[in-house]
This record gives sequence, C-alpha cells and structure tokens, in this order.
Amino acid sequence: MASLELANAALKEIERLRKEQELVIRKINNYHSKLQQSPEQADHMKDDSWIKLRTYYIKAKTLAEDEATVSTNCIEHLTGLLPGQAPPNRKKPGGSMLQTDPNEKKRKRVRADDSTRLSSPTQRSTSVAYNNLASGDQVAARISGDGAENDEWIVVKLTKYDRETNRFEVIDEEPDDEGNGQRKYKLPASQIIPFTKRSDVSNAPDFPVGTQVLAVYPGTTALYKASVVGPQRKKRSDEYSLEFDGDEEDGVAGLPTKTVPFYHVVQLPSGHRQ
Repeated sequence: MASLELANAALKEIERLRKEQELVIRKINNYHSKLQQSPEQADHMKDDSWIKLRTYYIKAKTLAEDEATVSTNCIEHLTGLLPGQAPPNRKKPGGSMLQTDPNEKKRKRVRADDSTRLSSPTQRSTSVAYNNLASGDQVAARISGDGAENDEWIVVKLTKYDRETNRFEVIDEEPDDEGNGQRKYKLPASQIIPFTKRSDVSNAPDFPVGTQVLAVYPGTTALYKASVVGPQRKKRSDEYSLEFDGDEEDGVAGLPTKTVPFYHVVQLPSGHRQ
C-alpha cells in the first residue's frame, strides 16, 4: 500500500505548509494593520521594512505553489487506490530507445519541496544555484557510477549536506521495482544539478533553438538528453518545446515534440552518455 503511505505523507506535508502559510500571512497582515491605522507611517518606513514585506509575499506565493504541487501528488496516489483505477504511470510509454534495458529503473513522479537551508561545498561557493540549495529541494542527480555505460539522471530530494565527506545526501522517494522502499544516496556536487526554482523565473536559463539540454521526460522524474526545437520563449515562465533523443514512435516520421517547464530543463552535462 505504498500509494496510501505516500498519500498520508502528502497530507502531512500539506498541513505543515498550511501552518507555515498562516504564520507568513499573519506577519503580512500585521504590516498592513499598522499602515491602515497610521497611513503616514508609510512615508517613514525604512527600505529594509519594505524589503521584508516583499519577502513575506514571495514566501506566501511559494508556499501556495508548493501546496498545489503536493495536493496534485496526493490526488494521484489516491486515484491509484480506487477500484478499477491503475496507479499513475511511472515509465515513459511506448517502445522508445530510451527503454531498451529491461531492468531500467522505474521512472518516478515529481515531488514537492520545502525550504530548510543547506550549506554548500566550498568548491561550489561561487555558484549561486549551489549556494541556495536547501533541504527538501528537488535536484537532478546522476545515480549511475562513473564507469557506467549510460548516465542515469533522476529527480531526487535533498536531505542534508555532509561537510565531512563533502557530499550531498539525497533520497529517491519512489520505492524501487522490488518494493524495497526509498533509496538514499550520498553524491558529490559533480553528480548534482540544481533546478531553477519555479518562483525564481528571473534567473531561469534561456536556451535557444538547437541547444542540447537535459530535461525531465513528461510524466516521469527521469531526465534525458533533448534538443530545443520550439521558438525561443517569449516569457521566462514559458515551457520549452523539446525533442528527446531516441524517442521514436512506430509509424511516425521524426521525433515527437514534448513540452517541458523551464524549471525541469538544465544544461547538458559535459561528456553525457546515453
């Protein structure tokens, strides 16, 4: 009954997010209450006060988005428990070259994140993306070894950064094919790629047409090599139009075009093997 356990975990996460939202909204209301009682205070408020109020609004928006994501996951888990309903598809459909290995790992669905900060390794201190990683963040992780024939990238959740070993501890939240529960990994920064946060669209990369990227295949949490084929995004919040390598469909000429949100598309790692 893994679906029931995951649904219960999602409900607990929703409750946590609601409580955190209430605290943030209370702080926002306190600001506005003071300004309504004494409107002239607005002229004397310091810049850091306005910045703090803006930060509260951003936090409230992020929490609301996280709650929506967790709620969607919860619905999917509960749907799989209904009579006559199949559980959510965890693998790319069809007979694509992406699945030629019969023992290929299950494709996992995307999870929500929280926001307890992590310390990042010193060698990555110049990278804003790594410095801003937080416990609970989703990242792309290469879980295959350096000597593997093909690189296997999946979406995982960060749990902590181990200063002694200089490695990130991550968890693959979906039980494996044998039902052995969630897998944990300790990976160096070279095997971790941060995703752009959904709320941080201003820092989202803008990959032009023809660029090769690594992206989450729709309906899964597995990442594959793809090429940007759609017109360049008009807005930074738009999705990318991608063609995934080896995604041929029987009886169809060329590769099908898939749309992937900007926050699930990253730069293709150097030397990627697929």
